[in-house]
Amino acid sequence: MRINIAATKTNLLKSKKLLSLTQEGHALLDEKRKILVNELNSVVHIVDRLQRKVDIAMQEAYGLVDKTVVIMGRKRLEELSFSIDIKTRLAISERKVMGVSLPIINMNVRENPPYYSTYEVSFYVDEVIVKFKEVLKLITQLAEKKIALIRIAKEVQKTIRKVNALEKIYLPFYETSVKYINDRLDEDSREAFSMLKLIKERIKG
Repeated sequence: MRINIAATKTNLLKSKKLLSLTQEGHALLDEKRKILVNELNSVVHIVDRLQRKVDIAMQEAYGLVDKTVVIMGRKRLEELSFSIDIKTRLAISERKVMGVSLPIINMNVRENPPYYSTYEVSFYVDEVIVKFKEVLKLITQLAEKKIALIRIAKEVQKTIRKVNALEKIYLPFYETSVKYINDRLDEDSREAFSMLKLIKERIKG
């Protein structure tokens, strides 16, 4: 690496200070990278688990719908669906992990049962309602974690790029600069000492 800097004590002090700051910055960013990678791995496992739960719950819910259609007929089931009064409300807040904003999504379900008379209505209808409410809650949790996963992954990429830049560019540059200036100052000091010694000898002679 070619160093184009004057070998002075002032530049040596500046280079040492910059090297120290760069080392501190590298240590902090590397620690941030480790924490974010651990958080990312944790969220990946949660997303996988929630995705499996959603898939199973959806299968079960639509399986119940099919059974209910067989027993009551599609038209009758559609008519009943209009009488069901369920409203959902999402409350979204955030938490910070190493400067990354991660969502916290809470779903509030408000309902006003009973929706219909139990006369000639299959109990599967109630089962379908319960199962789809469960599906909604799971989807909300999955959405929260998937958004977190995307945001953490982006921050990990940015942090890794910064760490690599410090490791491969800035740290070697400042380390080489300090060594170069030190070597040049030592060499100049030896030359000055030799010259001084030579002058003294000539004066004595």
